[in-house]
Parts: sequence; C-alpha cells; structure tokens
Amino acid sequence: MDRPVEADKIEDRSDAELLVRPTRQSQKSGHLMCRSSAWGVMGFLACAYFTWLSFIHVWRGEFDWPHDGWTAATYIVWILVLVGLMLDTRCWREQLFFGVLVTNFLVGFGMTVWRSIPATHVRTARLGTGALWGLAALLSLATMGRAKAAGPEQS
Repeated sequence: MDRPVEADKIEDRSDAELLVRPTRQSQKSGHLMCRSSAWGVMGFLACAYFTWLSFIHVWRGEFDWPHDGWTAATYIVWILVLVGLMLDTRCWREQLFFGVLVTNFLVGFGMTVWRSIPATHVRTARLGTGALWGLAALLSLATMGRAKAAGPEQS
C-alpha cells in the first residue's frame, strides 16, 4: 500500500503555485454586489428612500416609534440576514455596506424594545439613522466598481 511519491511530479510545481491555486470551495469570488452594478443602484435607491423617510419624520415632528413584537421580530430577522451577508462576502466595500446596515437595524431594534423612550431621543435616533441610511447609500454606490479577479478562473 505504501508507495513512494514520484519526485518529478512534485518538482514540476512550485510552492507558490500550490498555495495560490484555488480549490473548488474557494472558486467563488466572494462578491455579492460587486458582480453587477444593478445591485449597487438598487441598494442606493433603497437607502436613499429610507434616508428621505427618516428626515421627513423629523421635519414633520413625528417622533413616535413602534413598540410591538412583530416590529422587534422583523428587526431581528433583518439583523441576522445582514450579518450573514456581511460574513459571506470577502469584499471590504460590501462588508462595510452591510455593517452600516446592521448598525442601523440594531438602533431600530433598540428603539423598538425601549417602550418609554423620550421624544427627544427618538428625534436624535431618526437623525442618526437617517445619516446611517445616507452613508449606506454612498457605500452602495462604492460597490458598483468591478471586483478585481484573484486569479484566472475568477472574473
């Protein structure tokens, strides 16, 4: 059963080639949004809408926040989805985008479970989440550049 390994087959490959060559598992690019500019545009439009919505609430003096279980559960689901997306990609631009969204949804969840929150805190949170939505919109545009290939198999 024990046969010597043929030395000439091993010597044909350099150590660097063995380390760089992707396996089947690592052949995916690790980019979710950078593969297509359409995702960056859609992310920008959605985040720009929520930016506008946050600031409209402040402008109109609407400082109420929902405190029901369904809203809290929705925030938890979105947080889990966004953390999963953030961990799934290897692109720092996408990780930053999803990280800002996770932060925004964590603030929203905190506001939902805090039932006796003063109106001044809600106003501040609306301004802060509006700014985070605006930042996420800009970061979404940053993902529109094409991802650089790590090797000849990836595009």
